Amino acid sequence: MKTLKKLGVLSLVIVLFAACGPTKDNALTKISVLEKQLFSSTNSSVNKIKAEELVLLYLDFAKQFPEDSIVPEYLFKAADISMNIMESGKAIEIYDQIITNYPDYSKTPECLFLKGFVYENNLHDLVHAKKYYTEFIDKYPDNDFADDAAMSLINLGKSPEELIKEFEAKMKQQ
Repeated sequence: MKTLKKLGVLSLVIVLFAACGPTKDNALTKISVLEKQLFSSTNSSVNKIKAEELVLLYLDFAKQFPEDSIVPEYLFKAADISMNIMESGKAIEIYDQIITNYPDYSKTPECLFLKGFVYENNLHDLVHAKKYYTEFIDKYPDNDFADDAAMSLINLGKSPEELIKEFEAKMKQQ
């Protein structure tokens, strides 16, 4: 009888482990399928509903499997999609999640730069844009985006017309 109980418990443990495995595999498959649908389209416009669905899949995966090595990349993709479909608040939240939870991720510095970019270009909040560009330069002065952040600070709040006039003036001086 004890052997039968042990066998039953062992069977239950095996079933539970087996049930957990496909969940992750199913999530990865769903993400892969939706990525292909969204990004391989010949249509140049983005299907916002599918984009939002993919963001949710990325976020759900990150929540269920926070230690998985793919999570920071999925979060970065989720933030990028959110930024591009004008879900700016969500993009900033996700960038913050990456910065806080995955400080060693190779694109974490870029997340800070992109926060400034979203504040500047999507939300037109120049105070916050300046804050994050400055913080980026202070933390990552040698990063490839440091020059972009510095240029963004110089041109912060200038209209396209002002930028053209400044460019033309510089060209005349040469």
